[in-house]
Amino acid sequence: MTASNQPRIFLSAGEASGDHYGAALITALRQSLPTAEFFGLGGAAMESAGLQRVIKAEDVAVMGITEVILHAPHIYSSYRKLVRSIRANPPQIAVLIDFPDVNLRLAHVLKKLGVPVVYLVSPQLWAWKRWRLSRVQDRVTKMLVIFPFEESFYRERNVDAEFIGHPLADEPLPSTSREDFAHQTIALTPAAGRQPLDTAKPWIALLPGSRVGEIRLNLPEMLKAAYKLGAAYEFIVPIAPTLTSEQIHDLLSEFDNWIADTPSTPTIHFVRDAAAALLHARASIVASGTATVLAALMGNPFVVVYKVSAISYAIAKRAIDYPEDIPAPLDADGNLPVAMVNLIAGKRIVPELLQQRFTAQNLLRELEPLLAESPARATMIHELAQVRSLLRPAGPSAIDRAAAAVLAHLKA
Repeated sequence: MTASNQPRIFLSAGEASGDHYGAALITALRQSLPTAEFFGLGGAAMESAGLQRVIKAEDVAVMGITEVILHAPHIYSSYRKLVRSIRANPPQIAVLIDFPDVNLRLAHVLKKLGVPVVYLVSPQLWAWKRWRLSRVQDRVTKMLVIFPFEESFYRERNVDAEFIGHPLADEPLPSTSREDFAHQTIALTPAAGRQPLDTAKPWIALLPGSRVGEIRLNLPEMLKAAYKLGAAYEFIVPIAPTLTSEQIHDLLSEFDNWIADTPSTPTIHFVRDAAAALLHARASIVASGTATVLAALMGNPFVVVYKVSAISYAIAKRAIDYPEDIPAPLDADGNLPVAMVNLIAGKRIVPELLQQRFTAQNLLRELEPLLAESPARATMIHELAQVRSLLRPAGPSAIDRAAAAVLAHLKA
C-alpha cells in the first residue's frame, strides 16, 4: 500500500484530557482511514483506540516548573525515544495535543522532516510564555483552538487558526441516574470496602487534578473544608484514568495525615466518572484546568482552587500577562483570573482561590452560598449556561472538525 491510502500518523498527548481527545480523534479518523497507522505518546484511552504507544502518558505527566525540573532526566529520555521513532519512519502528518513543553519541541523535529503539524488545543501563549509564539508561527501548520477568543488571537499574529469548539461541549450529559450513580463508587483497596453514596444527602464533588503532584497539593485543603462541613454531606472524589494503581496506593497512604486535624468524619467516596459526579453534585471544588470547563458544561456551581510550589507560583504570577484583546478583570488582591470559565465569560463568574488564599476557611466562605438556594447560586448557574453556548458552535462536532483538518492536510 502507498502512504496515501495507509498513512502513518503521529500523535502526542501527555495528560488525561489530551488522551481523551486523542482517542476520539483516532476513532473519527478511522472512519475515513481504516488502515491508517497511529503511533506516539498517549494514555490508555488512545491505546484502546488504536495508538501504538512509544511512550506512555502516565510516565511523563508532571506539573509545575520545579516539578518538571525534578523529572527532567526521565522526561528527556522519553522525549529522545519519541524523536527516534519519528526519524526512523517519518509520519505523513502529526497531531500534537496541548502538552507544550514536549510538543513544541517535537514540532521542531517534525518541521525539519517536512511533516505537517496540526496542533489541537492551544498552549496558553495568550496567558504567559508569549515568546513561544514564534515557535508556533514557525513550526505549526494548523492550530485548532477550543476557546472562542483564541482564534482571533492567533490570526492577528499570522497563525492559521480555527476555532472548532470544545470537544467536551459535544458530549451528551451522563445518562446515569443519581440512584444508579450512588452505587458506582469504587474501593481503592480491598480493606476499604465499597459503600454507596447516600441519596438522601446532598453531594459535593472534589476534583483535585489528574496528576499526583496536583492531588498532593490540592486535595488536603479540600478535605479539610469537607470535614468542616460535616456529615450532612457526602463527598465524591473522581479518580483520573491516567493514575496507576501504585500512584493511588501512595496517595492513600498519605490520606490520614491530610485529615488529622479535622473535627468530624463525613464519608469520602471515590468514583471514576467525573462528569456524572459533577452532574449529580450540589456544588463542587475544582482544581484549575480542564475540569473547570467540565463543571461549567454540567451546569454545576463550583469554586476554583489551585496550589503549586512557592517557586512555581512566584514565577507564574510574574509571567502571566494577557493581551488587551482578552478581558481579564483583576480581583480585590490585584490577581489576574486563571479559571478558563472566567476568561471565556470575560468576567469573574466563579470564585478563584489560589495559593495562599486557598484555605479551608476561604473555601467554606465561597462554597456555602452555592449549596443554598441563594441568588449567588442562581446567578452562577445562569452564567455557566452562557459559557456552554459559547463553547459549542453550530455545525459539526469539535472532533469532526479536527479530523477534517487532518484529512485536508493529508490530501494536500
